[in-house]
Amino acid sequence: MNGASRDALAAARERLDALTDSTSVDAAQLAGELASVTALLDREVSLRRVLTDPAQPGEAKAELARRLLSGQVSGTAVDLVAGLVRSRWSRSRDLVDSIEELADTADLTAAQRLGRLDDVEDELFRFGRIVASDTGLRAALTDRGATAAAKSELLRSLLGGRADAVTERLVTRLVTAPRGRSLESGLESLSKLAADRRNRMVAVVTSAVPLSDVQKQRLGAALAKLYGHPMHLNLDVDPAVLGGIRVQVGDEIINGSVADRLEAVSRRMAS
Repeated sequence: MNGASRDALAAARERLDALTDSTSVDAAQLAGELASVTALLDREVSLRRVLTDPAQPGEAKAELARRLLSGQVSGTAVDLVAGLVRSRWSRSRDLVDSIEELADTADLTAAQRLGRLDDVEDELFRFGRIVASDTGLRAALTDRGATAAAKSELLRSLLGGRADAVTERLVTRLVTAPRGRSLESGLESLSKLAADRRNRMVAVVTSAVPLSDVQKQRLGAALAKLYGHPMHLNLDVDPAVLGGIRVQVGDEIINGSVADRLEAVSRRMAS
């Protein structure tokens, strides 16, 4: 997003944080209601164009949203959506993307309240690794010919009772309504949102063998000092690295594996 849409989303994030700071707001319920609004506006293209029409007064669009949603979702959700459509948007799709992000953030807030945010982060990461290593599973979850009900049932069999309820809801929404995203990019976006809840950066750490608790603590402290932010470690084990570790933070990669050093030596010998 850029321009007006970026500013509108930033303001909406602040409103959501203010709402969910109150324990009287059921963050999980709000997440489900915002997800329903996302589905509605994704389906009704003409409606979202009306709600983002820059030629229409913001208050008139907000009142239309109130009339459509009142009695369908809670007053909290109505007020949040009304504030969103009152803002200016660069593209009509940006409004839907923003409501979807707020839905996911509300669910992550619910996990944070219960002290389960770290678990959800880890489960999202592990699920992404499972999908990446199982082409059959990925094909089943991304099959355009499969119904949403069939995909939901498959995910229930995989995650039900094994993962946090928030993880299951987030993954199910992504799989059943990808809205043009790949499964991988959607999971990555969810992981970043989860990290943002604690203002943390995410480091994907690949090692030949599992790291000990002491090693994880030292690595996390070193990366936090290097980047100036608390760091959440997503840990992966890959014998192909031979030894050492490989760390990726965003687009930056820190290579410290034996395999990388051997490859570098081979390149120098070849040249």
